[in-house]
Amino acid sequence: MKNKVILVVLDGLAYETASTCMGYLHALTAQGIARLYRLECELPSLSRPLYETILTGVTPVLSGISHNGITRNSTQQSLFHRARSAQLITAAAAYHWISELYNRTPYDPVRDRFTEAPELPIQYGCFYHRDHYPDDHLLLDAEWLRRRHDPDLLLIHPMNIDDAGHKAGFDSSAYRNAARHADATLSHYLPEWIANGYRIVITADHGMNNDRSHGGTLPEEREVPLYLIGERFSQAPHNGIRQTDIYPLVLTLLGIRECDNADLGGLIREVGA
Repeated sequence: MKNKVILVVLDGLAYETASTCMGYLHALTAQGIARLYRLECELPSLSRPLYETILTGVTPVLSGISHNGITRNSTQQSLFHRARSAQLITAAAAYHWISELYNRTPYDPVRDRFTEAPELPIQYGCFYHRDHYPDDHLLLDAEWLRRRHDPDLLLIHPMNIDDAGHKAGFDSSAYRNAARHADATLSHYLPEWIANGYRIVITADHGMNNDRSHGGTLPEEREVPLYLIGERFSQAPHNGIRQTDIYPLVLTLLGIRECDNADLGGLIREVGA
């Protein structure tokens, strides 16, 4: 397989909740198949600004996407733009704000919900616009995109963990169970993705607080997980990973840029693609 990457952003998943509720992902870490890192999200700890951070490597203050109400195209070179410039295939099963940032804005459900537009940065998409859209449906959308279009870069972005946190708060059974459900749903697909040689990055944009919100500096709002799965990863311990490192990490995995272990903290092994 070529350098294919699946990037999963579990919206609203705090590190503490990931570390206690994601049983299957932790089974992978116990077997040495995955490695879990703790990272601190950028500020403000809000969704749209941090989608931009993850997908462009630019912090909210510098990108200008500083709150959720900014509905315009990104002005940055996203992972999708870079992949298309390298003649790679892109796809996303994601919340409609991703479509607004990197394809067309404002989002038109009739036009954009199912996207097949080879000229756009995200060429193939299944976008949704309700926070309670079921995570297991979204993973089905993603798997359909993967099998139909064989993308080099596939973004998967479910929302139910964040939705449960806004309804019930960080310290609630609903929030924890949404994380468990996401973990169980991923367990249906990860074995095949791993067997097929995908480089898999699983993270979150931000966490959640007991006020049923986020946006500030509390650890439960800012500390998020980063799981790295695949043969290219060194599995080395590291405490200095930043959210802005995900962008160069994925570019390296896609073969778009040279691997630089200095700026990626030794996360990537020097092995054949």
